[in-house]
Amino acid sequence: MYGHDGVREYWTRQWKMIDPHVEPIDFETNENRNVVVNVHQVVHDLNGNLLIDQMVKHIYTLEDGLIMRMEIEKV
Repeated sequence: MYGHDGVREYWTRQWKMIDPHVEPIDFETNENRNVVVNVHQVVHDLNGNLLIDQMVKHIYTLEDGLIMRMEIEKV
């Protein structure tokens, strides 16, 4: 699924399984002109148990001012 509905479906499905918290730390542009957001990601299961506490990069590819793709990379 694509577009707004695809994003909504993805996050709705995720929140039924986990309790994520992401905090942007800083923003930059890479050599491909993508927007890179360095993020502190903390994820708990629905019982409150810690699953993940790590830094990741959210990499956004833009086209005509719209987000066309988002990738997540471990730091």
